[in-house]
Amino acid sequence: MQVFAWVLLVCLLACSGTVVAQRVPVAPAPATSVGQTQAAWLARQMQAALKSDDIMRDADKRRGMLAKYEVMRDAYRSATDPAFTLIFSQYLSWYQTFVGDYLAAARTFSIKELLQPGDHPSPLANNDYSPRPALDAIAHLASKYQIVYLNEAHNVPLTRTLTVQLLDKLRAEGFTHLGMETLYQSDTGLQARGYPVADSGFYTREPIDAEMVRTALKLGFQVFGYEALSDATGNAREAEQARNIYETVFKHHPHARLVVVAGYAHIQKSGVYLDGSSMAEHLYQLTGIDGLAVEQTMMIPHAKRADDHPYYRAIWEAVNPRILIESEDNEETGYSVRYHILHAAVPIVYLNRTGQPWTLRDGYDVSVIFPPQETRDGRPTWLTLGGLRRTYFISGERCRQQFPCMVEARYADEGADAVPADRIVLDPLSPNSNVLGLVRMGRDVPNAELYLRPGTYDLRYTGDNDRSLYRQTVRVPADGSDDPAAPPPEASAATGPAPASSRKP
Repeated sequence: MQVFAWVLLVCLLACSGTVVAQRVPVAPAPATSVGQTQAAWLARQMQAALKSDDIMRDADKRRGMLAKYEVMRDAYRSATDPAFTLIFSQYLSWYQTFVGDYLAAARTFSIKELLQPGDHPSPLANNDYSPRPALDAIAHLASKYQIVYLNEAHNVPLTRTLTVQLLDKLRAEGFTHLGMETLYQSDTGLQARGYPVADSGFYTREPIDAEMVRTALKLGFQVFGYEALSDATGNAREAEQARNIYETVFKHHPHARLVVVAGYAHIQKSGVYLDGSSMAEHLYQLTGIDGLAVEQTMMIPHAKRADDHPYYRAIWEAVNPRILIESEDNEETGYSVRYHILHAAVPIVYLNRTGQPWTLRDGYDVSVIFPPQETRDGRPTWLTLGGLRRTYFISGERCRQQFPCMVEARYADEGADAVPADRIVLDPLSPNSNVLGLVRMGRDVPNAELYLRPGTYDLRYTGDNDRSLYRQTVRVPADGSDDPAAPPPEASAATGPAPASSRKP
């Protein structure tokens, strides 16, 4: 587990050839004896990272995702050391995404996007550029390449949503392989099984990432992991990742077409990265193949508006100024609502009149600009995955007054070990209790909504120690004949199936 500590600390020091203290909320060291104090501050962060690894190792011994999450949450709540809080906030945010609390994850850890010296002018500064839906534009750009690189922010699954939607179009363009940094190479049964399990990877415990894997498998992609198997860090790790990709794909299939998903700047095609070269640069040196690098982590909405890139708000106001209504931060609850969206919006890219894409920074071919976030009942609506999924109402009545209670929906044709299509934690505690990660608050019986594709699911409610409280087979219709947002009638029995088709209007 110590690999997480080292990688996280490196992230605090360098990224895309720049000092990451500009992109990560690193607390300043005390002003006295600056040189010595900064070194001591860095040492405290390293110790905090090692402690974070230990806590995560302890959490992963617990049975069930709810128990794992509670260990992480409680450790964060009891923290008093600023260095530990800084480091552990990213750890906690991962687990908040695992349990489906995406808004809390975005608040807990946020990378501030400042204007960098090398940033290109905003696309608004050149009348030659115009916005296009990213889904179609990137698929068209990708048709000319043998490799497509797509990055993500690991604790912001919003940055995975476009990738999931792109897979179908990329498969139609002839792409054959999908390499994912998160997947463990030890899961040799993934391809035949057809879906990820808890031991398939780290970030694949998060439902959107798991959806990316199962979507690719169903489309016929050869899906594999390429993370370094050694303890290498920095440039050596990047080189090992590239070699793993080459050995898996191009050594035996030189004409294969490859999609690569990685975190942050692993995909940059030029510039210094971690005192060396990125994975993408190393792969180019091995193959001579120039890939399309799609940047998805910089032009995104943040929980705090001050963390947005300076171009971000102006771009969306220019796209459609009528869709944005500014709202105030709620300091009492800690919630920060950026905008309320009156009309649907999709991720965009900018192209000029000759079809050349705009990119914020060198090293990338195109920058994706995600729309301001809209929420519904405490969850972001980007969970629809561009309309692929619908809301499905769930009630805490079936938790049998045992909270917190986790609700998970698994595809009915997958095993009980599958990573759920969606999951959420229900807890009726008051916001005044200062407990992080509450999905719906201030009710005796909390309700919520899952986001699911049309199909049949095994719905499972669990409490402490993964104890089953209720199970039911439910159907999410495709034709709209059944209102997925309406509350279902509650069964009188504590366990056992209840009709999924009868709903109140």
